[in-house]
Amino acid sequence: MTKMPSRLPGRVRPVGLMVCVLCLIASVQTSLAADTGAARRAVEEAKKYAGITLTIEYQAGLQALDPLNYSGPIWEKLTGIKIKVIEVPLAEVFSKIMLDYRSGGGSFDVVDVVPAWMPDLAQAGALEPLDAYVDRYGYRDELKQIAPTFRDNWMVASGKIYAFPDDGDVLILYYRKDIFADPGNRAAFAAKYGYELAPPKTWKQFGEIGGFLTERLKPQGIYGASAVRDPAFAQYMFQERFRNEGGRFFDPETMKAAINSPVGVKVLAEMREENRFMPPGVETFKFAENLAMFQSGLSAMTISWPPVGRWAAGYAADEQALKFVPASKVAGKVGYALPPGGHPELAIGHALSVASSSKYKEAAYLFIQWMNSEEISAKRVQLPYTLRDPFRTSHYSNLEYLAKWPDAKDYLGTLKRASETGLFDLSLIQTDKYEEALRLGFSRLWAGEDPKAIVDDMARQWDEITQRVGVDKQRAVYSAWEAKPGAYPKAR
Repeated sequence: MTKMPSRLPGRVRPVGLMVCVLCLIASVQTSLAADTGAARRAVEEAKKYAGITLTIEYQAGLQALDPLNYSGPIWEKLTGIKIKVIEVPLAEVFSKIMLDYRSGGGSFDVVDVVPAWMPDLAQAGALEPLDAYVDRYGYRDELKQIAPTFRDNWMVASGKIYAFPDDGDVLILYYRKDIFADPGNRAAFAAKYGYELAPPKTWKQFGEIGGFLTERLKPQGIYGASAVRDPAFAQYMFQERFRNEGGRFFDPETMKAAINSPVGVKVLAEMREENRFMPPGVETFKFAENLAMFQSGLSAMTISWPPVGRWAAGYAADEQALKFVPASKVAGKVGYALPPGGHPELAIGHALSVASSSKYKEAAYLFIQWMNSEEISAKRVQLPYTLRDPFRTSHYSNLEYLAKWPDAKDYLGTLKRASETGLFDLSLIQTDKYEEALRLGFSRLWAGEDPKAIVDDMARQWDEITQRVGVDKQRAVYSAWEAKPGAYPKAR
């Protein structure tokens, strides 16, 4: 996920991992010795490639600390295969992969991709189909144990497996339990609105609760809500909210854009109106600014990615790599819930793939099977600094994770619910072009332009992109996306 600065100051090695990496390797070796599953098979098969170096593309910053400091060193110790990490800012990853493939450069063996890019990358031929490897190395059963919404939406393009879901990115709601439980707040809210002060289940409630709490708590410097409103991120909030409110992106027959429906106008207008009870300047808030606001106790609720839940609890606050994260003033006071509508956005996400131009495809495959396996992924998602979030059903009931902080059970339980009802980002040919139109639209919205004029213009731009791609070609891709369970909320 793109949430943190793309590069850390220097190369920060987390203190705990520097001290204990040999212990961790020994622990993995011990567990593998008793294991007959996918991780063990990958290690044993990979030993024949000892001495080679696998080059992997990974998002720059905290994400890359996993292969640099954890999985890479352990893999080399177990197999003799070295791991070279090429850090790439997320905004450049798609173009880097495509340019390398088209030039025949063969620079990467493993690529870390955003799932919404799969149609583009697979159709271009940049990714290696993985089905034959999955069956050869007995991984299909473990793949079935990936949480439903990631498994069913992020793995397959054109009927083939191209990637393993590897990061449970999903937007959930965080709220201050102490503020919501305060008797004075509860009584005043019930008297004004006639219902209980509780985590909002609808966007109407979100607006009422946020506005009420700002009015009541602003003298203390606390706002009713804050959010990631920078246009690059606001478009994911729009994708979620638009669909929860009943919107459809396209007419499936004509492929005419439908985002300028009354629902689209309503969502834009309401999002701008909500900024009134959020902190000044919220329109430019990226992940870090919003995190600081919530961690400092200055907002009563927010919607964001899973790391907020861990860091707000003070989890691993002594890690050197997390020194830029403000110390939490709300540890023990944070509750977790699904956002209004109950179908949260699987915003961005990460999946592991093999580059089709790799000279070591089998070795690359074995590495990602090992990383993604039940055994190893359970350890990777508990690393406090790498932004890898739970994505397997077993992660949500992992006893070690459940014991990390007092409310970890509620946190993991909410992520589990999100993993069952989440909505997959729009995924088309040239997805980035459609998203760019959304981003530009939000820049105009925050500048005060008319919501109806904005969505009409966005729809026009979408139609032009569809025409350039080819209506029939795009219709086929959209139809495949629309058939996935995470495309639109199921009728309830």
